[in-house]
Amino acid sequence: MADRPVSIAQHYHKRTKYHPATLKDIDLDWSKQPSPFKEYKIGAAFDLKPYLTDKPDKSVHVDEAAGSRLAEDQSWRRLSRLLFHSYGLTVKMATRMSGEMIYLRASPSAGALYPAEIYLISRGTPLLAAGLYSYQAQSHSLLRFWDSEVWSTLQDACFWHPTLDQTQLAIVVTTLFHRSVWKYQDRAYRRMFLDTGHLLGNIELASAINDYRPHLIGGFMDETVNRMLYLDPEQEGAIAVLALADRLNIRENLPLAPTCLPSVRQMTYPKLPDGELLPYFHKATQIPATQDAPSLKKLIEKQTLQVATTSQADQYNFPFCLKVSMNHAVPAPWGENLAELASTILKRRSTRALSGASLSLDELKTLLDFTYQPQNYVEQGLDPAPDYFDLSLIETFIAVSGVDGLEEGCYYYAPKAQELRQIRFKNFRQELHRLCLGQNLGRDAGVVLFHTADLNRATLQYGDRVYRYLHMDAGHLGQRLNLAAIRLGLGVSGIAGFFDDEVNEVLGIPIDEAVLYITTLGRPRR
Repeated sequence: MADRPVSIAQHYHKRTKYHPATLKDIDLDWSKQPSPFKEYKIGAAFDLKPYLTDKPDKSVHVDEAAGSRLAEDQSWRRLSRLLFHSYGLTVKMATRMSGEMIYLRASPSAGALYPAEIYLISRGTPLLAAGLYSYQAQSHSLLRFWDSEVWSTLQDACFWHPTLDQTQLAIVVTTLFHRSVWKYQDRAYRRMFLDTGHLLGNIELASAINDYRPHLIGGFMDETVNRMLYLDPEQEGAIAVLALADRLNIRENLPLAPTCLPSVRQMTYPKLPDGELLPYFHKATQIPATQDAPSLKKLIEKQTLQVATTSQADQYNFPFCLKVSMNHAVPAPWGENLAELASTILKRRSTRALSGASLSLDELKTLLDFTYQPQNYVEQGLDPAPDYFDLSLIETFIAVSGVDGLEEGCYYYAPKAQELRQIRFKNFRQELHRLCLGQNLGRDAGVVLFHTADLNRATLQYGDRVYRYLHMDAGHLGQRLNLAAIRLGLGVSGIAGFFDDEVNEVLGIPIDEAVLYITTLGRPRR
């Protein structure tokens, strides 16, 4: 029987799976590793480092002029800290392979390659004149490389998304393909979007700390945004736009708005050799430029007529399976004015070795609570409904090897019901070690969490562009897991390299369920 036709997204996912029989070690030339920093030859630089110091004492009486300067300094401080806690440099260290110095950032990245770049677009504010700005992480500065008004171009490119009507600033996240392709070849496309998801998680939380609210926009005309930022589309592409609302300005306390639009679902494509799959697939996920762009409202109405979207209920609700309530979790404590959250973002590191010791059930409850139940953190000052693309497409499975008070096995996490549902009874330590490419993290973790998605259903709803949405959402969830684990003193590490089909076998889920991301959690080895 001939294989059923699949979209380019499904084809790409299948082509980039790792298999034990075909996986080969790549002999990398470390002298050719791409730089993780983008440089501009010209532009006006704004140094943000002075604004990382403590806040000034507001209780001291000042005159009007001094008060104005104080307010301006406070605005700079908020923006500086937002960018620093999102993507700033946090650690300097030498690599084992080349001995050269590398810089780790607030947001994790596969292989410390950091393919993402952050651009700031100003509509024209007292702080930032209208134009385009590049965040220079190496010097923690903003570089203004274009000094003309481009806001209307951004609005047009985003189909007149309503959040851009009132906001004065926007963030555009791009990816430089070669930074990841150098090491991960065609599979790099997965890692780029997971990395961007980590970054989106940081932007969300750093915004709450600094009184901003990012509104996520995934549906935009790629070519228009790329051209607006003066990108070489063969090397770099825009992948997420965020309207950055100022919560201290009442006019910018905006209602929620749709975050994503579909692209074409491409069912016919040429035979693509290795090395050409990724760039072809990226172009297939784009939304083409159009003259006289319709409003987002009209597009959403049209999409609703074409695709019947129903709220996906929690899965695996078998009548006789073991069900464990995850309610009544103790919330992760983020401190006064979210100070502990800010420090946790900066001290977060991927754990290199776990001890194999068990977690407590209360710790697992808190991890899941912070990741999936943001409404429980309103009193601490966090957003009760942060933007994702479409979490209804993401499923969560948890392999439990060591949690006190919880039977070993594989569980489905039902976020709406807030419970674990056991679907397999077994200790999977050896299988987890193997499917994580022999990494001891899989074997020694108390919990291994998997994010998956039904790619066929997802592409029917959003076209091939959904591959971006799925991986960014998985990375966003993974970053919340990262930070909660570090706050609890646990070890955590995300894994994007695994034997795909073996994961499905171990979990006992259909082979069509695409595995997006793995997070290992446990006690760090001292």
